[in-house]
Amino acid sequence: MTGNEGDSTHLASGKQGMVSSAHPLATEAGLTILRKEGNAFDASVAIAATLNVVEPMMSGIGGYGTILVHDAVQGKSSYVNSSDRIPRGVDSDLFRSPTISFEANRRGAMAVSTPGNVRAWLALSETYGKLRWGDLFKPAINLALNGFTINRHLSRFLQRDFAYFPTHAQEIYGHNGRPYQVGERLAQHDLARSLSQIAKKGPDTFYGGSIGRQIVSSVRAAGGFLAQVDLDQCVAEWWDPIRIPYRGHHICTASPPATSFAALIRLGLMSQFDVGSLGHNSPEMLHLFAEVTKHAYRCRLQYAADPEVETVPLAELLSPEYWRKVATRLNRREAEPFISLSEKPEYNQHTTHFVVADKEGNIVSATQTLGQAFGSRIMPTGTGIWLNNSLQYCTFEPKGNRMDAHAGRHKLSGDCPVIIYRDGIPWAALGTPGGHTIPQIVPQMAMNLIDFGMNMAQAIAQPRISFAEPDKLLVDAGLAAETKVKLAARGHSVQDYDEGYWNAHGLTIAYDGSKQPIYYSGAADPRGEGLARGL
Repeated sequence: MTGNEGDSTHLASGKQGMVSSAHPLATEAGLTILRKEGNAFDASVAIAATLNVVEPMMSGIGGYGTILVHDAVQGKSSYVNSSDRIPRGVDSDLFRSPTISFEANRRGAMAVSTPGNVRAWLALSETYGKLRWGDLFKPAINLALNGFTINRHLSRFLQRDFAYFPTHAQEIYGHNGRPYQVGERLAQHDLARSLSQIAKKGPDTFYGGSIGRQIVSSVRAAGGFLAQVDLDQCVAEWWDPIRIPYRGHHICTASPPATSFAALIRLGLMSQFDVGSLGHNSPEMLHLFAEVTKHAYRCRLQYAADPEVETVPLAELLSPEYWRKVATRLNRREAEPFISLSEKPEYNQHTTHFVVADKEGNIVSATQTLGQAFGSRIMPTGTGIWLNNSLQYCTFEPKGNRMDAHAGRHKLSGDCPVIIYRDGIPWAALGTPGGHTIPQIVPQMAMNLIDFGMNMAQAIAQPRISFAEPDKLLVDAGLAAETKVKLAARGHSVQDYDEGYWNAHGLTIAYDGSKQPIYYSGAADPRGEGLARGL
């Protein structure tokens, strides 16, 4: 079946399944598993492990994330939280003033949080998978051992970050003191060995065995907080997702401790307006969405919390009554000032998303990350594993707020994997990287699909906007110049955001009269170098 080679209007298609990921080799790994009669859950483990190899700066076994799934047999959705918990010995004061090195501490060993991905992958395999655990790692191990050709995406980050790598990592990612370039071949033998151990012995070797001991030793030696008790008590937790109605559909995403609810607030507020009549990406529509997104941003800062500690008032925030009340107060003419409740967050895209569906209609929509590119830039010697800097994304001001680095609490992830239901069955799955822009980009793609009748390739390729503290409106390079001028005239501080790697992915499923899947379409973001391909 057809693939997506970067044409913004080109849909991949298939009759037995679909995979879209940020790298063609990861997409092929997922398809390989589907061809071997594995299901979407098996394929998702293979894709995630392979992305660790071919996109090592974005995600991996030293990272964390949010995985939303639909089980076709039970006809229900759930999500597994792989963001786990903040280390029990953390001292959050070291991440803020007056600590002299507080900003540097957010990037290094102190920022390493419990990596939950491997536990989550096993949860997918044990709960829903069909194939042997060890078989799911074969594509990744093969690529780590034998190498692959470096693309522009990886090369860009290697050139930027190589000087900060430890010496043993520089020897992996470069030669004679320089980073590898586009077209050169990268093999990662240490990572292959770590993946092989996990494939043979399971996650225990990562959390409590030789790899785990090396992780803890490296982090502690560099002054970090992660301890063996944090790895020992890491578990994959299944949670019920949250959903809202939206113009005859239901939008489903992760519940707290994820902060995905902000995306649903945005869609709920937009449901109070006739978006279609405003015109796609018109100044009127984008102004309205900017004001809506600022309100939802405040809600996230005000209400996000570890549900074990405090209840997020979702019954109110996701109710039509609340949306109607807020909608009447929105300024339809000019931009309102944003009163910040926190410090300025980071907006760069250092994350990955992928989607996969199988012939039975099972779906996985997964967002995984290391935090910033190459995470903490700590790689325990001999492991090939980059460790995350998850705590960078806590909110440290004011001290003690709900999203501060509270010792032992759930890490509040900003990921927003989505599954959209129509007529009670899953119709679309999508998601994106982008840090704090994630829950702003996802609603725009959903509106493109639902309000403007676009296919997935069109919905992903369209220009986007995102609000950024303190008062910036980040706009995609492809947005019409006249529209930017009119947004500025309404008081928005418009700023071009031409990072080029808002690397979204999505798929849709068509059904026969018995609600059995018969056709799949999918797309990878043309801004990146990923691939959607059907089976």
